[in-house]
Amino acid sequence: MALTGVIGAGSWGTALALLLHHNGHRVTLWSALADEVTLLQTKRENPDKLPGVKLPEDMKVTADLREAVSGQDMLVLAVPSPFVRSTAHQMRELVSAGQIIVNVAKGIEEATLMTLSQVIEAEIPQADVAVMSGPSHAEEVGKGLPTTIVAGAKSRKTAEYVQSLFMSEVFRVYTSPDVTGIELGSALKNVVALAAGIADGLGYGDNTKAALITRGIAEIARLGTAMGGKVETFAGLSGIGDLIVTCASMHSRNRRAGILIGKGYSYEAAMQEVKMVVEGVYSAKAALGLAAKYDVTLPIIEQVNEVLFHGKKADEAVRDLMLRDKKIENSDIPWE
Repeated sequence: MALTGVIGAGSWGTALALLLHHNGHRVTLWSALADEVTLLQTKRENPDKLPGVKLPEDMKVTADLREAVSGQDMLVLAVPSPFVRSTAHQMRELVSAGQIIVNVAKGIEEATLMTLSQVIEAEIPQADVAVMSGPSHAEEVGKGLPTTIVAGAKSRKTAEYVQSLFMSEVFRVYTSPDVTGIELGSALKNVVALAAGIADGLGYGDNTKAALITRGIAEIARLGTAMGGKVETFAGLSGIGDLIVTCASMHSRNRRAGILIGKGYSYEAAMQEVKMVVEGVYSAKAALGLAAKYDVTLPIIEQVNEVLFHGKKADEAVRDLMLRDKKIENSDIPWE
């Protein structure tokens, strides 16, 4: 049995807390929101974020960050990406040297263009930071439906430790040393999922969705490998796997927000309707910043930015994508 603290009681944090508890670990679940803590303590359920999923009576829920962090064998940082730095800053003095923090949020910090593991390392330099990502909707994990994911860390020992705590008959965990690739795939797929949702909102079909997924992973891999990620990672669970599920499922808040934007909503109105943080909105500008920094072209992500922040009509963005200059699909394949 391991002592674990889950920092963030949204849908994903709650689902992972439940999984760890089912695996026999002692779990403390933390939220910064007093009303949310009271709801979970009394109702043992969050009907807005994870309806129908009950927390066991012996799982501790707290608003005391020290109680959730101090003395734990592993911490899971599950707050939305815009709050990773501020939460990590609050945790800094509570984290002991070498304490493992597994980041499960997905995004890039817009102001600094840092990945979230880099943000955590900057705020908590004494921590041993790992990441975990893959095609894994909280709604399904919370119900115990079979799911596969990848844990990444700089050391094999840390990755395998994270793997051992989360692995179960319904939650298969692979390991990888490619932290950069995992984080880039998990962050940028949200931007492409916005594009997929926009296409749905415009009434386009399966051909369009397949094109966005296929060319979207090409963009993600192009930037990710420029930043030091491995191309194999983008063909794996945190790359194409996560992209497929996020573009295709109505569990995806990014796809749902995109559908509304395709129907004419502003991104602010779409986020209010979805009632959750839409990570792709926050990662879209950062992705363009990284593209400029590494001199990489990201046409789908560029058009998403135009629609979100510059008032471009969604159908015009699709038309501009279709009418780009002629290209070869894969320049690494030689002609005979």
